[in-house]
Amino acid sequence: MLDLSLELRDLSCERDDRVLFAGLCAQFNSGDVVQIEGPNGSGKTTLLKVLTTISNDYRGEIYWDRKPFSQSKFEFLSQLLFLGHLPGIKKALSPVENLLWYQRISGEVSKDRIFSALTQVGLAGYEDVPCYQLSAGQHRRVALSRLYLDPSPVWILDEPFTAIDKKGVAALERLIAERAEKGGLVILTTHQDINSPSLKKVNLQDFNTVEAQS
Repeated sequence: MLDLSLELRDLSCERDDRVLFAGLCAQFNSGDVVQIEGPNGSGKTTLLKVLTTISNDYRGEIYWDRKPFSQSKFEFLSQLLFLGHLPGIKKALSPVENLLWYQRISGEVSKDRIFSALTQVGLAGYEDVPCYQLSAGQHRRVALSRLYLDPSPVWILDEPFTAIDKKGVAALERLIAERAEKGGLVILTTHQDINSPSLKKVNLQDFNTVEAQS
């Protein structure tokens, strides 16, 4: 069983002289599905960028495996899969070629698994079509197919349900639940209601009070 631990201690972040959140304390562990909530502009994507080390513009401490990020950041990143707003694909390449590129980074290449993943996300028949010929929703599905291939125990997902239909939403919910059941940790932003017995919610509005800004 995995023993994952991510802790935020008194985390604060400002943007353009405006406090997005302050005094954020939270503990996330193996098996958790964590939904970051808040209205537009409350700092949801900013928090994910902080957690994925894309941004270091914050105050407070982040602990991974009970060690401060200064000592454990690279260990954390080696166990992380991050999907952001953009699909992160090369439009000149086909879905298969995009996924082959990602698999070669991890050192494990299997065309059978790639075709299976693309079938899971509803892209059967589009495997070899250049991505510039596909729709925005199909681009999103190419990105999401990585979740069927990547063994990383930690997933951080920014609005993963965007531009996919109800069937795709249901399949992604099952995949997230399976990752949590196997001891993984999933942190995501979404306006979608998620059914998960291990769901935790963090509303950034609770950490953006008048008192916090003063």
